[in-house]
Amino acid sequence: MFNKLVGFFILIILSHSQISMAQQEIVVSNPSFEDVPRMGRWMNFNINGWMDCGAIRFESESPPDIHPGNFWSVSTPPSHGKTYLGLVVRDNDSWEGLSQKLSAPIAAGVCYQFNIDLARSPQYKSQSRLTGKMTNYIQPAVLRVWGGSGFCYDKELLAESTSITHEDWRTYEFKIKSKFTHKFILIEAYYKTPTFLPYCGHLLLDNLSNIKEVPCNKEQQQDIAVVVPTKPNQSKLPPHKKGRVDKKKEEAIKEDIAVEEKPEKEKVLKDLDIKKIYKGKTIEIKNLYFEADQAKLNEDSHEVLDEIFDFLKKYPLVVIEIGGHTNGQPKHAYCDSLSTERAKSVYTYLVDKGIDEKKLTYKGYGKRRRIANDNTIEGRRKNQRVEIKILSVG
Repeated sequence: MFNKLVGFFILIILSHSQISMAQQEIVVSNPSFEDVPRMGRWMNFNINGWMDCGAIRFESESPPDIHPGNFWSVSTPPSHGKTYLGLVVRDNDSWEGLSQKLSAPIAAGVCYQFNIDLARSPQYKSQSRLTGKMTNYIQPAVLRVWGGSGFCYDKELLAESTSITHEDWRTYEFKIKSKFTHKFILIEAYYKTPTFLPYCGHLLLDNLSNIKEVPCNKEQQQDIAVVVPTKPNQSKLPPHKKGRVDKKKEEAIKEDIAVEEKPEKEKVLKDLDIKKIYKGKTIEIKNLYFEADQAKLNEDSHEVLDEIFDFLKKYPLVVIEIGGHTNGQPKHAYCDSLSTERAKSVYTYLVDKGIDEKKLTYKGYGKRRRIANDNTIEGRRKNQRVEIKILSVG
């Protein structure tokens, strides 16, 4: 009898423990961005519970804004609480974001759900970083949520919204399943992609929920992230529209619903990004393999070359030079010949796959542009390379 009672109590404790674990949530600090309303232009310090990532990435740029306060012609009322966050993307290829350490890690392979209210103001007037003139940061932007192991570290993209074009608050529901365990999150505004040039745009954010563990649905079991914009926030609709949404808005909401496809495989050439390149920029082609003292490409090189092909196909206005380099051991004539032939091999691969030869050129620099000491094995490896140089972006 005693053993039965002990077993009974253990079962109750275990059941209670399982229920408690199932109900656990990862707590987000200051989810409604409550703070003193202020223009980021004048106040260079962090928002309660959040670290300004722009201060780390773009040192000359101002921090995000806390609304409402009629700053930059923004008059939208909060969705929740007294204040909300404004994040911008700029025409000088900089953007705003915030980061914080979570109360508990987002575990790899576990499914979670969280919500956030998003909107866009009809006006967000500030200076263009390129022209210095007053402009309206009105172009649509998206929200991106990253996981990482430190403040402002964007290791894994967990969720991305559709372009925010609506001026009323709408609650977006994100369902995520991460590949890695993350102790920090980063939220940021970003450009609607694909886009050739950076532009001036913004997002309004409020009422971020805690991150709740949920059972994985069919899509998440297949590692597909699901993003579902829900109906507009009824509390912020005009009185005559409360309790209902007109057909046009219902249709717009349906159009906004998006199921993101399986995240792309991590790229080899992370700097080969339309947001990062500029005329004169050079990018070393990693994971490019040749036979010793030969110009014949190894099949293992095709993955990175296909990345370059896909990029050039996507952005046909970009023109590049393929430059071959060698180390400093052999004579100049030999180095010039080998570096040229290796650059030509890359050129030929891309042209044969369908890239217009007018968008490519190749050149061998031999051993004239060394980047390391040839007296060490590691230095010689670094000097023997093939690079992309951006000749034009449009």
